[in-house]
Amino acid sequence: MDPYINEWLNLVIRFAHLITGIAWVGASFYFVWLDNHLQKPPAIKAEKGIGGDLWAIHGGGFYEVAKYKLAPPVMPTTLHWFKWEAYTTWITGFLLLSLMFYVGAETYLIDKRVADLTQWQAILFGLGSIVVGVGIYEILVRTKLRNHSIILGLILMVVATALSYGLTQIFSARGAYMHMGAIIGTIMAGNVFFGIMPSQRALVKAVEAGTAPDPAYGLNAKVRSTHNTYTTLPIIFIMISNHYPMTFNHSANWLVLMAIVLITAAVRQYFVLRHFGKQKPLILVASVVATIMLAVAIAPRATEITAEQKNQIVTDAEITQVIAQRCGSCHAEHPTDNIFTIAPAGVIFSDIASIKQWAPRIKARVVDAKDMPFMNKTEMTDQERLKLALWLAQLK
Repeated sequence: MDPYINEWLNLVIRFAHLITGIAWVGASFYFVWLDNHLQKPPAIKAEKGIGGDLWAIHGGGFYEVAKYKLAPPVMPTTLHWFKWEAYTTWITGFLLLSLMFYVGAETYLIDKRVADLTQWQAILFGLGSIVVGVGIYEILVRTKLRNHSIILGLILMVVATALSYGLTQIFSARGAYMHMGAIIGTIMAGNVFFGIMPSQRALVKAVEAGTAPDPAYGLNAKVRSTHNTYTTLPIIFIMISNHYPMTFNHSANWLVLMAIVLITAAVRQYFVLRHFGKQKPLILVASVVATIMLAVAIAPRATEITAEQKNQIVTDAEITQVIAQRCGSCHAEHPTDNIFTIAPAGVIFSDIASIKQWAPRIKARVVDAKDMPFMNKTEMTDQERLKLALWLAQLK
């Protein structure tokens, strides 16, 4: 595919995915907040079957919201459904996954240092992992385990950890992370499609038929909605994780991902409890402490330079040659790389002055973290990284 066309498709689909995702997450957060803030209604409302209500003010007006225990006696003329936010987020997400990691499998998904896959093998493994992950979840959530949230949660964490580890053994690090995001996102959209919407249609059908709705429908939708609540922050992290290689480039990246999933889910739990007026600041404090500990634990080790090596002089000309050979195909005014037609992040190495300008970034990404060049596409050697480290030490 022409790189310019690819960039426009990426922009349009990513923008649509972001907008629909905001709409979905916003609606999800609002209804969870709404449900958790309902108060016991006055007698006049309770007699009508209303189970809870609340008053709110927004945009210069007052709102009175009421929720029926099961359903109203008569179906209203206009009933608003919330489903397309979820469906369009999943559709745009899958299109973006396909464009970036399937059409561009040899660039973003396949890492020959991890597994020597063909494009079609990588695609089949990717799609297969989504089917397996979602299939396991659907089997578990349809059993009586759905009534035992802690046990089900522990089992799902074990499954997620196994999938995370397995994906990092066959894909590039960022490809593995994105497929875990695809699995979680598909589960969330599946909760809407397989659980929430059928339950809501059953409630509407019962009201229209003049029969009493089965409470089980509402409870089933509630369980799946709750699951979506706790996976929202983890999936948002995964969506932006490709910008932060210090997380996915660690040797235990699968474990790092699971730690972040737990931390972000705990943060969500803090806010859910606040909805009920329960202040549990220790949850938030523990999450912050855990994040700091994780950051320290996965911090890349600075390249050690011996006293003998410090005496070696590395010239600007040598560094210019290394940068031009290993970084110049992407980070140039006119990149020659077949994928990156514009210098990533606007970093351009045009002369020794521009190289010195980006020296801190070179040390962090090329010398210490070693996540650049991208997937070591230009095959930078350890000796060249050491040469960069010696030159950077000379600049101090």
